[in-house]
Amino acid sequence: MAAAEGTAPTRIMVAVNESTLKGYPHASISSRGAFDWTLNKIVRTNTSDFKLLLLHVQVPDEDDSELIGFDDVDSIFASPEDFRTMKRRDKIRGLHLLEYFVNHCHEIGVACEAWIKIGDPKEVICHEVNHVQPDFLVVGSRGLGPFQKVFVGTVSEFCVKHADCPVMAIKRNASQTPQDPVDD
Repeated sequence: MAAAEGTAPTRIMVAVNESTLKGYPHASISSRGAFDWTLNKIVRTNTSDFKLLLLHVQVPDEDDSELIGFDDVDSIFASPEDFRTMKRRDKIRGLHLLEYFVNHCHEIGVACEAWIKIGDPKEVICHEVNHVQPDFLVVGSRGLGPFQKVFVGTVSEFCVKHADCPVMAIKRNASQTPQDPVDD
């Protein structure tokens, strides 16, 4: 997989997301696992041969009341400024999430780019794959069972079926699975 001298580095898109566990404002278990797997199994010590493309997709406001911060609003009568403040806060949270991954890339000397998009994660990831055209995509997978998939759906399965590049879906380790496997 290493790039020959004078050729462009292999571009690996890694989809990352924030943990759904309350009180845990960090990268999800699955996205950290996908990122670490990419570094340990693909990049290894060939840091100049690869470029990581880190994509974080934030869910639109109407689909996730926790994302827009209703838990933080003291009144049910929110002003327009309350919503602007919540959107700024969510953007900052997304930037902190990407900062974690970018800092780690710089510590080990692998080139990277990172950006945030808003929308349905599975559709946005596939759209960005079409737009950016990475050599392949790495996504984390929670390893949900068939019953959970019906109600939750999986971004990784959708990407495997619909992304216009090879896709690696990395399952989280069984030892990292929270009490409720839907959590991440």
